[in-house]
Amino acid sequence: MSFNITNLIDMTGRPKRNDPHWNIVSLIAFLVPAVVGIASTASANNPVPAIIGIILGGILAQSPKIARQWEKGVVLRFGRFVGLRGPGLFWIVPFIDVVSSWIDQRTITTSFAAEETLTSDTVPVNVDAVLFWMVFDPEKAALEVQDYQSAISWAAQTALRDIIGRTSLSDLLRGREMIETELQKLIDDRSTPWGVTVRSVEMRDVIIPAALQDAMSRQAQASREKQARVILAEAEVEIAKLFEEASKNYHDNPTALHLRAMNMLYEGLKEKGALMLVPSSAVETMGLGGLMGAAALRQETITNSKAAEPNASAPDNAV
Repeated sequence: MSFNITNLIDMTGRPKRNDPHWNIVSLIAFLVPAVVGIASTASANNPVPAIIGIILGGILAQSPKIARQWEKGVVLRFGRFVGLRGPGLFWIVPFIDVVSSWIDQRTITTSFAAEETLTSDTVPVNVDAVLFWMVFDPEKAALEVQDYQSAISWAAQTALRDIIGRTSLSDLLRGREMIETELQKLIDDRSTPWGVTVRSVEMRDVIIPAALQDAMSRQAQASREKQARVILAEAEVEIAKLFEEASKNYHDNPTALHLRAMNMLYEGLKEKGALMLVPSSAVETMGLGGLMGAAALRQETITNSKAAEPNASAPDNAV
């Protein structure tokens, strides 16, 4: 005899509830006839009342059933569907009626994935997602599909592969909300005939090959460098326009041009050991020859005076 543990565990990881569905009412229904029969046997010294009481108690114990607040019991009579029962206490006819299944109507989460699935631009990706769904019609869930929990799981996985196969990698990475909405609609269309509705679908992770990640990183870096160079070029254009306007003002005002030249020399030579390279044309047009000579002479005088101070203090130290 083969034993399959998947028959005892549902898609959410909880044990399935199988008949007989024992409860406190069933226990009372069993104990009352059994105790009466045993008491009669003890008083009459006849084992028949005890046997009858136990058998009757066992039969009565099959009748009361209790469905939890979120459950519906599917009742079959001689193999035919007669209705849904629950939540709460309900009764069935022993050996004639049977509760074939218990339908959980709470929102259920199911994890599913698509591994090594090719996108529309032939990139293999692994996608993990979570499905939130619930049973809105227990009758269809019990009668229209053999195992609605396994069916919804397989439907979600095939729908995810279908969506990935007609979506490019860039859309898959940037348009998750649109893909999740489309995936929810596709799964819901497949599961509605089973009495199951999809509340939402959330993609947890999209894994791409490591080599492609490196290539995308280099591409992003090149794009950022390109953007930086474009911004720098635009700044150069704006600066050139400002220089053009400044040159027009300096052309009509030689005094302002000389003041600007003096300011440039000051900024360049105020640091010790500074070196300035000035085009010869600028020396002629801006009159920088005399200014640079005076600035160089002043710089030399300051340097000589600083060098003479240690020499002057040396004889004093010798005395």
